[in-house]
Amino acid sequence: MTATATSTPLLELQGVSKSFGAVQALSGVDFDVHAGEVVGLVGDNGAGKSTLVKVMSGIHVPDGGEYRFEGQARNVSGPNDPASFGVATVYQDLALCDNLDVVANLFIGHELVSGGPAGLVRELDEPAMEQRSADLLRTFSINIPSVRAEVGMMSGGQRQSIAIARALVGDAKVVLLDEPTAALGVAQTAQVLALVRRLRERGLGVVIISHNLADVFEVCDRVFVMRLGRIGGTYKIADTTPEEIVGAITGGQGTVRTRAAADAAAGRSAAPDQPASSSQEGIA
Repeated sequence: MTATATSTPLLELQGVSKSFGAVQALSGVDFDVHAGEVVGLVGDNGAGKSTLVKVMSGIHVPDGGEYRFEGQARNVSGPNDPASFGVATVYQDLALCDNLDVVANLFIGHELVSGGPAGLVRELDEPAMEQRSADLLRTFSINIPSVRAEVGMMSGGQRQSIAIARALVGDAKVVLLDEPTAALGVAQTAQVLALVRRLRERGLGVVIISHNLADVFEVCDRVFVMRLGRIGGTYKIADTTPEEIVGAITGGQGTVRTRAAADAAAGRSAAPDQPASSSQEGIA
């Protein structure tokens, strides 16, 4: 992580609450992500993860609390507001058009129009969009056969990478990824996680919503655990274990071990720089 503990978060929520009728989906939630940081958001089904992400992306307007971006309080009344700040969201369904090529998918909804007389009839600037698409994919080392290949003919990992790339067309500063590796194979998952690391290296803030703790421990710097609409705990990946995270998710913190305790039990000194290894692949 390149951000320091004293740096101003890119995106911060303070005391956010949201209810739907009699159902209290979020209660006093505090959340933050810094530049150059990957943050995991985990929890059981119904814990409030999706609602929190929709608050971040502007789909849901919170009943209370404060939305801050780059240290300033912001008014959010819809999805266009976070998008204008630099918050981009990639949902689990990807929302790609399988019958269109990569260029068309990357620029759908905000196509570039040619200048001069051609602009009067709204002629699309295809060469410019193609060049920008190629440059973007090259910058983040996204490998695809051609920017003119149909998305529907690509692998799951390539499709996920294209969906993330589309979020970056508008110069995003924070990227929210909803279950980015769900239903992907081992090789495709590795491809997507490598892209997440490159986003961090470029100084973006990344939030990953996931049930797969192996992926969370692979790429995240910190993890927020949600339980019953509240933050059940915030953990540095270097200082925790999958067992401790599972305990926070289920409410059984008293039966879990910290990273230091796990290392001591194994007869070795703690090694925060080493990636966690666990047979725990995910939480249903």
